[in-house]
Amino acid sequence: MSSPHDIFLKLRNLLEKHNQFFAESIPLIASENIISPAVKEALISDFEHRYAEGWPGERVYAGCMFIDEVELIAIDLMKRLFDAEFVDVRPISGVTANVAVYTAFTEPGDTMMALSIAKGGHISMGKKKFGGTAGAVKGLNVEYFEFDEERLNIDVDATMKKIKKLDKEGVKVKLAMFGGSLILFPHPVKELSDFLKSYNIIVGYDAAHVSGLVAGGVFQHPLKEGADVMSMSTHKTFFGPQRGAIASFNKYADQIKRAVFPGIVSNHHLHTMAGLAIAAAEMLAFGEEYAANVVKTAKAFGEALYNKGFDVLGVNLGFTETHQVVMDVTKYGLGGDIERLLEKAGIIVNRNLLFNDPKRGLHYENPGGIRLGVQEVVRLGMGPDEMDTVAEFFKKVIIDKEDPVKVRKMVAEFRKDFQEVKYTFVSGAKAYEFIKLF
Repeated sequence: MSSPHDIFLKLRNLLEKHNQFFAESIPLIASENIISPAVKEALISDFEHRYAEGWPGERVYAGCMFIDEVELIAIDLMKRLFDAEFVDVRPISGVTANVAVYTAFTEPGDTMMALSIAKGGHISMGKKKFGGTAGAVKGLNVEYFEFDEERLNIDVDATMKKIKKLDKEGVKVKLAMFGGSLILFPHPVKELSDFLKSYNIIVGYDAAHVSGLVAGGVFQHPLKEGADVMSMSTHKTFFGPQRGAIASFNKYADQIKRAVFPGIVSNHHLHTMAGLAIAAAEMLAFGEEYAANVVKTAKAFGEALYNKGFDVLGVNLGFTETHQVVMDVTKYGLGGDIERLLEKAGIIVNRNLLFNDPKRGLHYENPGGIRLGVQEVVRLGMGPDEMDTVAEFFKKVIIDKEDPVKVRKMVAEFRKDFQEVKYTFVSGAKAYEFIKLF
C-alpha cells in the first residue's frame, strides 16, 4: 500500500504532467482560458485562507480591511468595463451568478424563458426533467425562445407570438434570459426588450461566454440594449480566474446583493476575487485589442475549416461574431468520437449538441457537433495567420485519417512558438509552467 507521502508525490507528478500536456496541445475548449502570472500570484496569496461574508464594509468577519479594499477596486473596474451602475463580484461561478439572478427576480413556480440546451442554452437554464438548474434547483417552469435554424438565432416574430399566446393562456413569463452556452451571433435583445418589458418581464442576459468580448467593445452590450441584468463567467473570453459576476442597475442592487448573500454564497473565495480584480485591470489595459483579435481569429478559423472541407455552421453569416466556431461532423463520425480522436492528437475540443440533433435522435453523449473556441490560443499569441495550420491538423486527423499520435508530434512542434501569456502586465511568462514552491 502506498504511503501518504508517495501519494502526494504521485499527485504532484500528475499535476506536472497535466501542465506539460497542455503546453504541447492546442486548447480549443470554448469555456476555458489561461490566466496571467499576475493573477496566479493573487491565487496563492493569504486571501485563499480567509472569510469575508457580506458586502465590503458590512462583513460578518473581522480582518477584512484589505480584502474590502481589493473587492471595491474589483467592483469599480468591472463597472468601468461593462458601463454598469452596479456590479456584484461575489458569485463564485457563472452558474451561481445565474442562480442569484433567478433568486433576485423570480419565485419558485414562476416561468422563465431561455434557449433550449440544443439551441444554445446552458444547463443552468434547463428544465427540471433534464436536471437543469432553473427547474431542478429553483423550481422554475422553463419555456423556450423560438429559434431560427437558418439564422442560428432567436426568432423575434415567433417569440413574440409565443409570449402573447402564453399570456392569453394565463402563463406569465417573469424572466427572459438571453445568452447561453453556444452563441455565434448577437441575440436580439434590442429587438425584443421593449416588447418583453410591456409584459413586465425582466430581461436577463447570460454573458458567460462573451463577457470579455462585451468588455472589449466588439460584441453587443446587453445593458445598453435593454437588459436589466447581465450574469457572467470570468474565465472564458474574460481571461480571469474561474468565478462569476453580475452587472446591473442601482435600482436592482439591493435585491441582487441579498440574493447573492446570504442567498447563494457564504464566503466567496477571496483569492479568486483578488485574481478577478487583477484580470479586470488587464482587461481594461489590453481588452480591446485582445477581443478584436479573438473575433478575427475565430472568423479566420471558421473559414479555414470550411475550406478544408468541414461543415462549419454559419457559412453565409460569416461563421461567427464571437470566439466560437461550430462544426457538424456527422460526415465523419459523431461528436464524442471525434472529440476523443482529436485529444489523441493533442487537440482539445468538446462535443456539442447541434440545433437539429434532437430531430436526428442524437444526444449529448455523442452529438453531431463539436464546439471550438479560440480565446485561449489568442492569449498564447496566435491569430488569424495560424488558423490554416490548425485547420490542417483537423483535416489530417478527421478527413485524411492520419495516425493521431503522428499528428500529435506535429502539434507539439507547432506549439513550441506559442508558450507565453500575452495581453498582460508581465512579459515573457510561460503559460503552463508548473510552479514549485519547494
